[in-house]
Amino acid sequence: MEVPPIQFAQARNGRLAYQQWGEGEHIVGVPPLAQNIELAWGWPDIVRMFERFGRIGSYLHYDKRGTGASDRLRGVPGQDERVEDMRAVMDAAGIERAHLLGNSDGGPTALLFAATYPDRVSSCVLFGSGTSTFEPEPTLADRAKWAVGFRGFAATWGTRMSPFVDGFAPSLAGDQDFRTWHQRYERSCCDSQTLLDLLDMSVDTDVRGLCADVQAPVLLLHRTGDRIVDVERSREAYELLPDATLVEFEGDDHLGYAGDQDPWLDEFERWVRGTVRPAPAPRPSQVRVVTLGRFAVEVDGEEVPAKDWGSRHARTIVKRLAVARGWPVTRDELFELLWPGETDRGKVGARLSVQLSTVRRILRGGVIADREAVRLALDEVDLDLAAFDAAEDDGAVVAAWTGEFLPADTGLPWTAATRAEVATRAAAAGIRAAEQHLAMERPGSAAEIARRLVDANPLDLRAHELLVTALLDTDQHDEAVVAHTAWAAAGEELGVRVAPLDPA
Repeated sequence: MEVPPIQFAQARNGRLAYQQWGEGEHIVGVPPLAQNIELAWGWPDIVRMFERFGRIGSYLHYDKRGTGASDRLRGVPGQDERVEDMRAVMDAAGIERAHLLGNSDGGPTALLFAATYPDRVSSCVLFGSGTSTFEPEPTLADRAKWAVGFRGFAATWGTRMSPFVDGFAPSLAGDQDFRTWHQRYERSCCDSQTLLDLLDMSVDTDVRGLCADVQAPVLLLHRTGDRIVDVERSREAYELLPDATLVEFEGDDHLGYAGDQDPWLDEFERWVRGTVRPAPAPRPSQVRVVTLGRFAVEVDGEEVPAKDWGSRHARTIVKRLAVARGWPVTRDELFELLWPGETDRGKVGARLSVQLSTVRRILRGGVIADREAVRLALDEVDLDLAAFDAAEDDGAVVAAWTGEFLPADTGLPWTAATRAEVATRAAAAGIRAAEQHLAMERPGSAAEIARRLVDANPLDLRAHELLVTALLDTDQHDEAVVAHTAWAAAGEELGVRVAPLDPA
């Protein structure tokens, strides 16, 4: 078959190269460590695997940002960014829903995407992978040993000394033509520093904490002698995932095209074409974050129930991002907010990725994250606080103000400034609006606003006065007496004498 043309999806900070071929159900190949989708067609075994993919379905694969044919930018994307990059590629290709095929460290990314965007995933297939690619929760000694190995691996990358083939494709280690070709291929995938960054990041990749959120069925395929990712990673994932199937094969190769391809490709084809049926494509949802008067996230007018959040950490992230009103919040701040005192940045980085997956799932996206910071995507999420900020006159401010900012979180110091700001603006606008209604002989509207002001701040004497005046103007004398009593009590607390109610 002819090599499919390279196309580009625009993502944050660069373009992502992708190819698409075949017919049938959509399959998206999640990139492993480093590859080059354009030059991979230069080896016959890879071409044979690609041709099989095209007979199974409509197959799409792409290169990670910073690798292969994608834009080469310094600094590799983290797990959160990889999820959004995958969404950008699927959007560019017009794919609403697909089976995901993740090999090596592409497996955790596939699971993270499935937990984050369940409506866009028919199933996940992991080959030589799991919820992590290294032993989770490594000791300091483990990290030190791996660091030495990584540096040696990166130093020989793309040279005749490269150990890649011996570890990843031992069945091809004696083929000198393949070794020579793969050395050129390595140089086309990424430079040695990018490789080192990718390896360092993979140590802390661990998505065990979100397995319960993966609704899609998962097929785990693993060769029992895999020298790169131990088969125990698939066995562990099988125990953690709610709907998983594990199939093990003989062999030592980590690369899918090395060794005998047919056994695992046969299982893959049966899975995609025979046992899994995709659900209807989802429709876009309207998402609203409520922070005034209460905290809630509403999707299509229905509040997201507490059980869907999983933990308070995800709720705290949304609240903190709401305070920022679309401006970035650094990951360091979120680390300290959620896990105070934890100094292992890699460990908390993996935890944050799990929590951000929950946040994205709840918000149907709605979050923009890079390696340094996270922010709300206000073009995807309706934030009531943003609407309050955008109100241009007193009437609009009063209409947008539905109560105190995050009233259940008054003990959190990072909410205090926003709470005070909202209260001050709402009170000033409310007083002016109530006065205007009285001047225009609309005492009923004035009373409604004044009562809200009093409820929000029982010591607002001007609001008390306006409420009493408006009630008297509507001939609600009994209610005016009650309101005057509250006014007098507030004045006494503040040391201010309130004149008696005029019996007339």
